[in-house]
Amino acid sequence: MEYIPRPAFFAGSFHEPDSLGLTSREFQAFAQRRGLPFFSVHAGPSTRKWTEGDLTVLELQRGKTAIDLDDNLHFDPLLWRHTWRAEFALSQFKPDIIHVTGPGDCGIMGAYLARAMGVPLVASWHRDLHEFAARRLQQLLSFVPSPYLDFAVDHTQRHTLESVALFYRFARVLLAPSPDRMEMLRRRTGKPVFLMRPGVDTELFHPARRFRQDGAFTIGYVGQLRPERNVRFLAEIERSLPDGNHRFLIAGEGPERDWLERNMRRAEFAGVLHGEQLARACANMDLFVCPSGSHTPVLEALASGVPVVVFAPGFPVRGGADGFVARDSEDFLWGVKEILSNPSMHQSMREEARRGALGASWDRVFEQVYRVYSSTQTHTPDLRAAS
Repeated sequence: MEYIPRPAFFAGSFHEPDSLGLTSREFQAFAQRRGLPFFSVHAGPSTRKWTEGDLTVLELQRGKTAIDLDDNLHFDPLLWRHTWRAEFALSQFKPDIIHVTGPGDCGIMGAYLARAMGVPLVASWHRDLHEFAARRLQQLLSFVPSPYLDFAVDHTQRHTLESVALFYRFARVLLAPSPDRMEMLRRRTGKPVFLMRPGVDTELFHPARRFRQDGAFTIGYVGQLRPERNVRFLAEIERSLPDGNHRFLIAGEGPERDWLERNMRRAEFAGVLHGEQLARACANMDLFVCPSGSHTPVLEALASGVPVVVFAPGFPVRGGADGFVARDSEDFLWGVKEILSNPSMHQSMREEARRGALGASWDRVFEQVYRVYSSTQTHTPDLRAAS
């Protein structure tokens, strides 16, 4: 008889409009579509539990002690008050795997319950918390002289990464979104690491949603307009380009919007976009840029047939095929100008972007995760079966 895993998924984000929230919602929907047993645990507007067929959901309300670390990143140090409730619900569901998405309040609870109940733990990497901590410190201490600030930022980033890696060592098997993050986790934890790439809705994000008729080359950005997202670099991109028929489309909100509006001459600000609106905006871009290592909808742009230029190697970009991965600011600006000035390269990259994104459908992503779940039932996971 075929083994069907019974996972309990502790998500650090679910209702939030960020990449982890989207992944968590899509994972739950995948299990429902397939009729797979699935226990979903996450924070919600109230504490409640319900069952729909093979799906069980437990939402836990964060209290007044919750800390807002970022727009979509919250931590309640007293979420532990719900541990007895989660343990009782798990004992009824009888999971054979507990999967946590990182060292957040829900993730810590899930890791504790996995150990207490003797259930194998799977942990996936979704946020570069060490880089987030370093950028936030740099923002808060911007008045400190550069040598001291650089030392403090580097120290914070290294020690945050060490602390996060310590959490991941408790898992039997790890999942990471890119080869470089896989290698980093292998090196720091000594645990088996499998690939869990981000997914995308390739029907929603599609080149057919493009409706622009004008010939202006549109450079797009989607994401929070905050200092730690390095969005002022968008103005530097504009300054570096020769006069010509190009413009910027910037979707998102944040405290840096006023500065960008004052310092960019050819930028349209669309505000926060979701769903169909975001899909149409992506399809109408000619190039997507990501000036930081933080999440932006890069896969959504690729699925829309839009090449990308990014800094961080963790993004699903095949350098030279569907965009460029820049080493530094100068390399980034070169990549933008190269694509803008070479129509034949641009057209080839558009086609490759869509072709590559088709392999990242949500069903493929979660089928891979379920293969990893199956491998955790042994102490020596079969890397070939789950790679």
